[in-house]
Amino acid sequence: MGNCLPNSPPKSTAEISPTTAKPTSTVTVKLTAPPNSLSTSYLRFALLHKNLNLRFVPSENEKPTIQIGTETVSGSQEVLLRYIEDKFPEPRLMIWKFNLEGFDEATPPIVKAIWLQHRSMLWHIERMLRWTEDLAARGGRRAVDPKVGTRGMEIRKFVKSYGELHEVMVEHAQMEERILFPVLESVDRGMCKSANEEHGRELPMMNGIKEYIKSISVMDSGICSEELFSLASRFKSLQVMCKAHFEEEEKELLPMVEAAEMGKEKQKKLMNQSLELMRGTHSNVCDFLLQGLTPQEAMQYLDLLMNFADPNLISSFICQQDIVD
Repeated sequence: MGNCLPNSPPKSTAEISPTTAKPTSTVTVKLTAPPNSLSTSYLRFALLHKNLNLRFVPSENEKPTIQIGTETVSGSQEVLLRYIEDKFPEPRLMIWKFNLEGFDEATPPIVKAIWLQHRSMLWHIERMLRWTEDLAARGGRRAVDPKVGTRGMEIRKFVKSYGELHEVMVEHAQMEERILFPVLESVDRGMCKSANEEHGRELPMMNGIKEYIKSISVMDSGICSEELFSLASRFKSLQVMCKAHFEEEEKELLPMVEAAEMGKEKQKKLMNQSLELMRGTHSNVCDFLLQGLTPQEAMQYLDLLMNFADPNLISSFICQQDIVD
């Protein structure tokens, strides 16, 4: 999970990822650590939050190391986080408590996780929309930026990116239906049925976009602007629908989960059930999910995993990840 977005559209037109904002400091920090580690992810997003130039070097050494110039510090996650905070006091990390607007320590972790997932999915939908519009403006031709690669390479990245978004959105919807809605039913009988009837209305549109992308990506004669503008229109409709859906959930449904007044053990159990159901999201596309968040939000999400998820469950996620800059 570095400071490079591997599947990003041309930088001349693409939205800048919250996790890839241009550094405001000329200081370069080298982080050497195991790539498949939540602690490494935590440290990387902490450094990105400070708007530093980050160079990540994967290592088999379990003890991460931070190097700034000739100064090198090794140690545990806690030691290095405090070093980062002391060395670069602004902006403050504030990672020891969940400090997103409208939440406090009493807010159930599942509510916080869903809110953050909403933010990430909306950012990625916006990203796909802008990318499609840029492709349409170019008539599907090769981008000016050589880092994007050939036209075929860019299209493959585009297809892969939407496939990852589709996976996250489907698993998120399944999690809410199987885990969240039964909790609502326990608070207000009949609410689960009502919520289920309204849920999943984006699925046909999402599947339609997936099939449309699949069909235009295999065109031998090249993709024309008309087809791409049509795809952009579909993304715009999906964006509007998802934004309204998420806002409705956050306004009406998530507060009902808080009203259930669950104990800490019940909250932890609910969080783990949710993560188990979203296993794919938190293994092979976890990096993709976090890319849609600001560095501070990403750290908050990792905080939720580390504080409320079963260690064995998290380990099963981590061992499936292959994170390389």
